[in-house]
Amino acid sequence: MWGRLARRDIWLAREVRWHVVARAGDSEAGKVLRWEFDTEDEARQMVQRLLRADGGQWREQPSKAAEPPT
Repeated sequence: MWGRLARRDIWLAREVRWHVVARAGDSEAGKVLRWEFDTEDEARQMVQRLLRADGGQWREQPSKAAEPPT
């Protein structure tokens, strides 16, 4: 099943703190999880854990992909 509900997105962003946002499903009905970290290393470790989760169903988006959900 590769429809809108099967989509998975992860964003890594730095504002004042590092934020990791993971979304499973589409922007309307998807589940969004968020984490904040003090260091880039901690945030990247979470991204790696997420990438390994769910049997590797996550995929990297081009750098011009949609912005993370607000």
